[in-house]
Parts: sequence; C-alpha cells; structure tokens
Amino acid sequence: MAAEKRSSGYWPLALFFTAFVLFLYGPMLVIVVLSFQGPEGGLTFPLRGLSLHWFYKLAEGLGVVDIGAALKRSLGLGLVVMAITVVFSVLAGLAFRKKLRGGNLLFFVVVASLIMPSIIVSLGIGLEFRLLDTALKAVFTAWEMEDTVSEFGTSMGLFTSALGAHLTWTLPFGLLIMFAIFNRFNPAYEEAARDLGATPWQGFRHVVLPLIAPSIVGIGMFGFTLSWDEIARTSQAIGDVNTLPLELQGLTSTVTTPSIYALGTVTMVVSFLVMGLTVGLARLLEKRQRTTP
Repeated sequence: MAAEKRSSGYWPLALFFTAFVLFLYGPMLVIVVLSFQGPEGGLTFPLRGLSLHWFYKLAEGLGVVDIGAALKRSLGLGLVVMAITVVFSVLAGLAFRKKLRGGNLLFFVVVASLIMPSIIVSLGIGLEFRLLDTALKAVFTAWEMEDTVSEFGTSMGLFTSALGAHLTWTLPFGLLIMFAIFNRFNPAYEEAARDLGATPWQGFRHVVLPLIAPSIVGIGMFGFTLSWDEIARTSQAIGDVNTLPLELQGLTSTVTTPSIYALGTVTMVVSFLVMGLTVGLARLLEKRQRTTP
C-alpha cells in the first residue's frame, strides 16, 4: 500500500509544533542537565563533568535558608489545599445540578478570582488579615490580656491567609471541572438506584461517586500542583514563613552555583511524581468501572 501523501501544510505545522515543545520543555531540560554538573560546574554551558555533587550541597543547605523546612511547608499546604478543593468542588458541583436562587451570581463571584491579577488578590488578602490583627489586638487590650497582646504577632500564616490565597486559585478550576463532569453525567443511573430503593446518600456513595472518581482524582492533582508552584498569590499573604517557590525565587539572586538547578530538579521531580501517581490512580479507577458488572 502506498504511503499516504502529506498535505502541503503538514511540515510547517510539524516544525511549529516541534518548536513549541522545545520552547515549553527546553528550559526544564537545561535545568536538569546543568544540575548534574561536577564540582567545577557553573550556571551556564559547557557542562563540566557529571556528578551528584550539587544535590549533596543542596542537602547540606543553602546558606541561611532551610530548604527541608520549606519543602515540608509546601507539601503540607499543597495536601490541605488539595483536600479542601476536592471536597468543596464536589459539593458545589452537586449543588449546582439544581436550580439555585442566586446561583449565577455565586458562580461569577467564584470565577472572578481567575480574572483578577494574582498579586492584587494576594495584597487584598494580606490587607484583610492585617485589619484582623488590629481588631484582635484591640479586643485583647480591651479585655486586659496584656500578655496575649505582647506575644501576639499576626494571624497571617501558612494555613490561614496563605491557604485562603491558594484556594482562590484552585477552587474555581475545581468547580469548572465539576460542571463539565455533571453536564455529561447521565441521571438515569441515579433514577435506577432510587427505583431500587436507594436513599440519596446511597445513590451518591454507590453510583455517582464511583463514576466521577477519576475526575475527582484529576481535581486533586490540579489542587496540589497549582498550590505547589504558586508565588504571586502567596507573596503578600504568607506571614513570617516562606513556601518552597518563594524560597527558590529569593535564592535566584543570591545563589551562584548549580545548587539552584538541583533544587529546581527536585521540585520538578515532585511535580511529575504527583502527576504520575494521579494519572495511574485515575486509570485504575476507570479500569475498575469497566470491569465492575
């Protein structure tokens, strides 16, 4: 059989796609390659040797920055954001299946945070918590709690203001995904469960949840990865500690060795590991759906 003749536009489009892929993933590949340089390596090519030297240096610490603590903070925050995003997105998706009074307004309010510049959202949240700090200090002073006033720093923190800032970014994505899921969801399955005597909770637990489980896993991946690398919405709403992306941003102006590339490689590996686990779990759930009688 003769090979199918390519159209005249095939090669220009193929070259454009190749250039796009290189533009998208080329910087990541360069960082990974440069992170494996030898002790004499620098921040640019040519590559000087191959070793894990700079990963060992990273493990020893980069000056006054505690990379391990920052990594744990980012992981903890990402997991909490992931859990809250999944729960609230599913609940909101279920609620919006019915006609809600003021539902359109609520939807636009939720999605509006995607339109606002991230730094403005961060500044607004930071201002809110500073006003809250002032109010709390006034209350403590009025109640003559002088020790509490002197010890009180700020209510801003990893799981208060920073958590709220990240949720303004992840929840709209989760809600939009749930809308797409339920728009193509066949309600006949639920009707059949009710005809067989299932309660609303049993219908959700044994019918709806297994069918939407792969998509819920995807929402969880979005929630974690969006939180994992967020900088702008965190910068003004983090309080006294920093997440790993903020530490990495600060180190770009102070660290002049390939250790910064080693840190970038580690964060990249964590991201790909989370995505790989998510895809694997989603496929496992889809396979169970197909094999379940």
